[in-house]
Amino acid sequence: MTVHEVDVLLIGAGPANLALAVALEESDAVRLAENTLIIEQHPDVKWQRNLMLPWARSQVSFLKDLVTLRNPRSRFSFLSFLHQQGELDAFVNLATFNPYRWQLSAYQQWVADGLEHVQIRYNARTEAIAPRYADNGVIDGWIVTLSGGDTITCRDLVVGTGRDAYVPEVFRDLPAERLVHSSQYSTRIAQMSAEELPLRPVVVGGAQSAAEMFMALHQDSPNSRPTMLVRSIALQNYQTSKFVNELFYPSFVDDFHEMPADTRKRVLEEMHVTNYAGLAEPFLDEMYMMLYQQKRLGRERSSVRALTEVVAARTEGVDIVLDLRDRKTDKVESMRCDMVFLGTGYDSRMPGLVRGLGERLGLGDITVSRRYRVDLGESAWGAIYLQGVNEATHGIADSLISVLAHRSQDITDDLLDRRAADAVVEV
Repeated sequence: MTVHEVDVLLIGAGPANLALAVALEESDAVRLAENTLIIEQHPDVKWQRNLMLPWARSQVSFLKDLVTLRNPRSRFSFLSFLHQQGELDAFVNLATFNPYRWQLSAYQQWVADGLEHVQIRYNARTEAIAPRYADNGVIDGWIVTLSGGDTITCRDLVVGTGRDAYVPEVFRDLPAERLVHSSQYSTRIAQMSAEELPLRPVVVGGAQSAAEMFMALHQDSPNSRPTMLVRSIALQNYQTSKFVNELFYPSFVDDFHEMPADTRKRVLEEMHVTNYAGLAEPFLDEMYMMLYQQKRLGRERSSVRALTEVVAARTEGVDIVLDLRDRKTDKVESMRCDMVFLGTGYDSRMPGLVRGLGERLGLGDITVSRRYRVDLGESAWGAIYLQGVNEATHGIADSLISVLAHRSQDITDDLLDRRAADAVVEV
């Protein structure tokens, strides 16, 4: 067991913390960057690790990469990555703003490998976070315990792990080996032998992740007959008009943050259709055409059932039995399957790691400043920043890559301003 001390510790090597690492490296504070560490639980960087399907594409422009909207001349841009890899001409020839997901994942690993000052430690899973107190009782930093027993101490902590997977209560008593959340999909499928692959899989959910699993099962389990259960009236596409997309400008974060709390809540509800419970339109068309061809050619292998709600789930022998309520008639019927795949999204609450820390600190509500710093009171010297979980105060784009570049600058500025203030006090 070892104890390691740094100035700034970033938990998670996802796009949010990689963008912050680049912003730190491109600031004038080389010493701060050199004393910053990212810890990542996996052995490498992968974006949407378990839904990195070969045909899956980003719904966001490549210009909204880790840096370009903050610094178009950065050597860490997606275009710089393509140029260095000798792939720029071929990508330009695609005439698209939407790269494949695996391309963006490779780009993010390239960024991680190219950091000169900020260090990354892989295979480092965070088990617990505790405050560190000075003699006067003021929080002056954090103690992070890793799964292997090592401890890292820091003054400032940045949590960029995303939200926890959401499993609806109705499914929580099913055996873990028969239940797959979208955040587990590729890993779980890869672990199955040919005999273990599902033949009667059911996918629950009506958004992009559910639809991607539904389509992937046709290839990954070639003998299966997948069924997709959708609670809403039908599968639908995101609202993506250019007028609506202006709400994803980094500048809209200021507008949203300044709104009264009740107004923010209403606006957030109205923006729900722009990113949740929908699919990218080209993918939606592809899915519809597949089902159309199956029906017209008399080879119906798969189906999508809308207005269908799962009201109970249990095991009976080798089967999983789902009780389904038809929302058109309110009648309930049973359906047998052999595995359930959940495209049910993520818990809207703060991540469990953050909630646990909040309880330890006696915080009622966990709130952050405009610069994403948790409110710990004026006396706190050590700070904690939250990335990607602040939709309630910073807008729906907070969980997306649209604002990464500017958010990393906000946090960098806050880190530097606090240190500049410390220097003034010391003088």
